[in-house]
Amino acid sequence: MNAPAPPRQPLSPAARMGVDYGPLVVFFAVNSFAPGSQIERVLAATAAFMVAIVAAMGWSWWKVRHISPMLWMSGALVLVFGSLTLYFHDQTFIQIKPTIVYAMFAAILGFGLATGRPLLQSLLESAYPGLTAKGWRLLTINWAVFFVFQAVLNEVMRGWLDWDGWVTFKTWGVIPMTLVFAIANIPLLLRHGLMLEDAKDAPVPPEG
Repeated sequence: MNAPAPPRQPLSPAARMGVDYGPLVVFFAVNSFAPGSQIERVLAATAAFMVAIVAAMGWSWWKVRHISPMLWMSGALVLVFGSLTLYFHDQTFIQIKPTIVYAMFAAILGFGLATGRPLLQSLLESAYPGLTAKGWRLLTINWAVFFVFQAVLNEVMRGWLDWDGWVTFKTWGVIPMTLVFAIANIPLLLRHGLMLEDAKDAPVPPEG
């Protein structure tokens, strides 16, 4: 009889952060330092973003033989909308990609709430030890609302800011907001059975 396979080891919090948010930092850096006109910087940054997210997915697979569902979805849409940006020389495609990603995440979680399925746990692929069913439901509601907020906010910001302002917002505004929101949920979850040694271990979704 074959022995059961050992449990899959997850990425460390630092490695998870690098995989999830490293490509966005590459996007910001290339946009900031690439020479040329704005559209040339848009195309260079978009191409670098596409390469970086494929590299992040590949590294995740090499390291733990696994790519999270959220990273699969986000990565696929980066490649689709990045390709459209490069082909049409139009930054609109890469700018609306986060709106679509966040709307998809919100819709998936809303469907899970409506059908009583714990889809957040499947998406995050991280256990919250001891968390009750009510805790999972509250967490799902909170993240669904947050994703709707981020989708609307991205549309507002891409209409209000110029390209460089939007890239700065996407990198240095959205990432801190997401991390703060994840940590802000911890006190509520602790009241519903969560046993987590360190708040930084709370899983967060990848860049939208």
